[in-house]
Amino acid sequence: MQRILKMITKNPLPRFFGAVFLTFALYAIPSWAESLESLRASGAIGESVTGYVVAREPSAQAEVNTINAKRKAIYQEKAAAQGVDINQVGKVYAEEIIQKVPPGTWIQINGQWRQK
Repeated sequence: MQRILKMITKNPLPRFFGAVFLTFALYAIPSWAESLESLRASGAIGESVTGYVVAREPSAQAEVNTINAKRKAIYQEKAAAQGVDINQVGKVYAEEIIQKVPPGTWIQINGQWRQK
């Protein structure tokens, strides 16, 4: 243990790189949220009652995959903690998301699109 402590205190690079990574991660979250909002506003993506976003334009599919992967990780964590199905968690989040999105956002219900 002492050997590890000596290595850490002698070589500050791991702490430096950790701080740099944390800084970039914190700045990436707002840009991801801004991207989500701009895609919603443009109509390129919409929300679904399952808690995931859906691409309305093929060009937005890569961003949709990224957003949904992040949402799925959150839903899995919540589902495991509460001992419920991930789909139930997604539906609860979908209700909250749909209530909070601005008017004009596209929402997919039973395969049909409508604007809030």
